[in-house]
Amino acid sequence: MPRTDVLGEELQRQREVLKRVGATLKAAEIPFALAGGYAVWTRGGPESTHDVDFVLPQDCVEEAVEKLVENGMDPVAAPEDWLVKVGRDTVIVDLIHRLPTGPVDEELLVRCTELPVDSVTMPVMSATDLIISRMLALSEHACDLSPILGSARALREQVDWRLVRQEAKRSPFALSALGLLDALDIMEGSGIGDDDA
Repeated sequence: MPRTDVLGEELQRQREVLKRVGATLKAAEIPFALAGGYAVWTRGGPESTHDVDFVLPQDCVEEAVEKLVENGMDPVAAPEDWLVKVGRDTVIVDLIHRLPTGPVDEELLVRCTELPVDSVTMPVMSATDLIISRMLALSEHACDLSPILGSARALREQVDWRLVRQEAKRSPFALSALGLLDALDIMEGSGIGDDDA
């Protein structure tokens, strides 16, 4: 089978699981939002080829896993202390309760936007929070700038760059990414927050 067919089938499985998780959390009235690559995709970026990410407050994680398991998902062991994982078939879903910016809280969720995600409407992380989270996740051992460049190009007009600049001061790696975005004129004339740059 050609690689494109295999990739297409995997992406379709990811979308189906994404919708299942979103619909389950929504029906259970658990506060959450779509995050990561699929949030970028929903907002106009390239489709994620990795796992599916959601954010939710830590005190909601146990109930979320319980509801998802009731709805056909399997718990998956995760060594990290900032997320839990569930899966179905070959698709892994990260339920993240702490981002590089801090714990997932009501303030972050209020900034989310209800958007249709492949026929299911659900909260999606703001473009600004997505960019900040990606930049602050950079470290000496994880310094791939390509996801940030792709996200920033696709979402540039939705991002509050003034806030991104402010938050980038928390990390020398984020400042380096910001310098690259500046050098490539990705932020120039891109909308919100430009006048204070």
